[in-house]
Amino acid sequence: MATALDAPMGGGALMAAVAAVVSIGIRPSWSTRLVRIALVFAALAVLFWLLVLPLLAIFAEAFRQGVAFYLDAIRQPDTVAAVRLTLTVAAIAVPLNLIFGLAAAWSMTHFDFPGKALLGALIDLPFSVSPVVAGMMLILVFGKDGWLGSWLEAHDLQVIFALPGLVLATVFVTLPFVARELIPLMQAQGSEQEEAALTLGANGWQIFFRVTLPRVRWALLYGVLLCNARAMGEFGAVYVVSGHLRGITNTLPLQVDQLYQENFSAAFAAASLLALLTVLTLGIKRFVEWRHGGELGANH
Repeated sequence: MATALDAPMGGGALMAAVAAVVSIGIRPSWSTRLVRIALVFAALAVLFWLLVLPLLAIFAEAFRQGVAFYLDAIRQPDTVAAVRLTLTVAAIAVPLNLIFGLAAAWSMTHFDFPGKALLGALIDLPFSVSPVVAGMMLILVFGKDGWLGSWLEAHDLQVIFALPGLVLATVFVTLPFVARELIPLMQAQGSEQEEAALTLGANGWQIFFRVTLPRVRWALLYGVLLCNARAMGEFGAVYVVSGHLRGITNTLPLQVDQLYQENFSAAFAAASLLALLTVLTLGIKRFVEWRHGGELGANH
């Protein structure tokens, strides 16, 4: 007896049959299972050798000469100053990028204006420009012989080889993180709720704080965490503009680099602090993803 499966099927019937098979579920063959296991094992092996093992090696080397040596190494004045400077630079750069990211995302998703495509390209520029090149650009603009060097010197202002230069370099390399987390989400959400609030008499600030911000708060936090992790670990751009003044303009990554050439174990002790800061930031990021993955899903 002929069955429905024997008859030629059109596109709609074929799709319906495929959907039925998928909904019922087909137990994968042994070869398919082996391929899956092999792929998972390969991914875990790569992660272990490239991430987990080096991280464990940092802490193993940091404590190789004992806890007393480790504590003494991380309490050195230059290392303490480097930690303080790293946190200071991040504390300034991250809020600046938060404000810029919110403004850029709001503008690009709610308005049409000349140069909108250019703004989107400029936001992505730090992803394609080497951090070392970014540092050189800052020197050409704010350095002693740069475009603004004479004016800055006349007003007794120092940008390069000082905190402002470190902040500018960090802001540049971390510029896209907040904006690029918010723009896709705001585009997916649309502006209907903001328009409804406007028709009900809400002003701009009320719309922003009561409608827009609550809808993007977790994506905003996600972007801030990524921005903060990159800000604390940035090396190339700040290396160029810092001047390598130990205890003054050395951030923690630069301090690790200098210690590596002088005291191997002390360098790993300082590196462990940077690793702890980064792991803490990424741990918070993963927690946010776990608790609010549905709200972030539209972003990825």
